[in-house]
Amino acid sequence: MTNRRNNASFARRASFALPLVLLAPAMLRGQDEGSVGAHISVDVNLVVLHPTVRDPKGGFVSGLTENDFHVFEDGKPQTIHLFRHEDVPVSVGLIVDSSTSMGPKRNDVIAGVLGFIHSSNQEDELFVVNFNEKPKLGLPPDEPFTSSATDLELALDSMPAGGRTALYDAIEEGLSHLKLAHREKKALIVFSDGGDNASHHNLLQVLGNAERLDVLIYTIGLFDEEDPDRNPGVLRKISRATGGEVYLPAETRQTVSICEQIAADLRHQYTIVYVPSNPKMDSTYRTIKVTATNPRGGKLLVRTREGYIAGAQK
Repeated sequence: MTNRRNNASFARRASFALPLVLLAPAMLRGQDEGSVGAHISVDVNLVVLHPTVRDPKGGFVSGLTENDFHVFEDGKPQTIHLFRHEDVPVSVGLIVDSSTSMGPKRNDVIAGVLGFIHSSNQEDELFVVNFNEKPKLGLPPDEPFTSSATDLELALDSMPAGGRTALYDAIEEGLSHLKLAHREKKALIVFSDGGDNASHHNLLQVLGNAERLDVLIYTIGLFDEEDPDRNPGVLRKISRATGGEVYLPAETRQTVSICEQIAADLRHQYTIVYVPSNPKMDSTYRTIKVTATNPRGGKLLVRTREGYIAGAQK
């Protein structure tokens, strides 16, 4: 009887803790934005993951239960305390390169965004960050988010193509804007060639702040082979570190189907929360691996973020 009471008590505490952890970005607004490094962390004792599970053919795998998942931190198995698989609304930022090289690709980007909207949860909220040498929010100041395809199309067309590329500054602008979001789950979709020749921020700051705010970042590399600024390696690194996905289409017209895939990816993800077995908040980087067992047999492929920092970095 005592064990049942203790378990029930933990479940009640955990049910309240989950929203607090998912809303951690809002709780962090007062922290020093200038403290950066390879990873930037927060003092938490719960880790939240949004894994995507696919079969070997690339199809989404639904219907798995908590018992089908195994979570490892630094190679050690962890106990899952909260689990869910729901189509939850997402706050999404569209980070769109408007430098000179992206001018001919603009129509395909707009078509892709419209495809994303039509494939998304109707309660998703979106915003646009256009960037060349400087990032600029595409929606009016009194409209931080929208679900209107018309408003987003106007937002994407609000900055003419031209100038150099400040990719990292634009992602930072998107991460900052997501602090105003109303949805627990957050993501950025970056349309770029991966090059950067004008930012004040750097890649380490981007990765650190994305990790701290628990934001999935999907990247779509739009470039020609002769593009001297192309850097697909940066796009891969950003996506893999945050649990997103990188897409490098051979033709820009594939942007529509890619954006539809991203919308489906967000809608099919699981949510897993665990309490680390190592309770030390010692500012060490902890690696994360999640595996899933197929009850019907066959291998499953699981994608999630690569790790986190334990404890607050001074």
